[in-house]
Amino acid sequence: MRYLNSGRVNTPPAKWLRLLVMLLAMLASVTACQAEPKVTISTKEGRTVSFVVEIADTPSKREMGLQYRRDLAADRGMLFIFPAQSQQSFWMKNTPLPLDMIFINGDRKIVGIVEQTVPFSLDPRSVSAPSQYVLEINGGLSQRHGIKAGDTVRFEDIPQPNVRE
Repeated sequence: MRYLNSGRVNTPPAKWLRLLVMLLAMLASVTACQAEPKVTISTKEGRTVSFVVEIADTPSKREMGLQYRRDLAADRGMLFIFPAQSQQSFWMKNTPLPLDMIFINGDRKIVGIVEQTVPFSLDPRSVSAPSQYVLEINGGLSQRHGIKAGDTVRFEDIPQPNVRE
């Protein structure tokens, strides 16, 4: 079916296609405006460092972690979120990158750091204090930025309610 509109011939499918393109463009612009989850650490010396993070808040995401990753940008990491504060333990199975593991309690204070983990190691890695969050970043960045136990952590655009056992 064809009809005349202001001197142009339009077909109904062309109208739907234009509408679909407009809707996709609007969706893309809304998605692009969403902030990425970020962890900012304030050191006792007054420095701040931020990491854009992927969130591991389900058992399957926490189990996968950063396995099989061959690179991780210096300003990126993964934040493991647990339903409650407790003793957390990690290993490096299938993880080719050396990582720093920053253990954070429910009050958003760093309670310990495991630095420069050995890639592919099955040895458990943990700290003695309970934590609810663990931030994994490239190995050596904690020392380079002066990050230590007792430093304060701030979360931005990080969902909390979806955490599952």
